[in-house]
Parts: sequence; C-alpha cells; structure tokens
Amino acid sequence: MARVAEECYRVLKPGKHCAVLIGNTRKYKHYVPIATRVLLAFLDAGFILREEVIKLQWKMKTTRESWLCKYDFLLIAHEHLYIFRKLEEGESPTKYKRSMKWL
Repeated sequence: MARVAEECYRVLKPGKHCAVLIGNTRKYKHYVPIATRVLLAFLDAGFILREEVIKLQWKMKTTRESWLCKYDFLLIAHEHLYIFRKLEEGESPTKYKRSMKWL
C-alpha cells in the first residue's frame, strides 16, 4: 500500500484531494486493522488527512444480533473513507501538523 500512496502523491496536483474507502477484516477470528495501515501509508507518503468518514454497513443491525448467538466475535459493521489532501506548493505544513504523520 505504501507504493500506491506514493504514486498517488506523485501524480496528484498540489492542493487537490485523494479519497480511499477501506474496511478492516478478520483472520482466524482476530481483527486485522487494514484501514489503520492504509492511513499510515498515506500519511507517510506526505498527505494531510482532511477528513475521516465512518460508513456504516447496510443491514448490519439484524445480522449482528443473530451473529452473536452463533460465533464468539463481533461483525465489523463499518468502513473508513479517508480524504487526503496534498499541500499547495509553498504552503506551510505547520498549521496542519496534527493532521499529518506524527514525528
């Protein structure tokens, strides 16, 4: 994902936005935080996080209730929509430091 983020940063014009919709998953009944890793890859590439939207999965309420009776883990009921921005040329990043990669 780091290569994808770097290429997106390279081709995106300064001041423009890039959005990524990503969900997490489970492997062997354990949570795999794919969305967090994608977020970090895009921040490492130099993007600023403009917004994070949590998109709820459709029809999850009834599925979740029946799921708990059968299995010993919860369903993942949302996805992340990350909206990133590339700084304008000459724009100071200091005012956005809390939305950028932590040092």
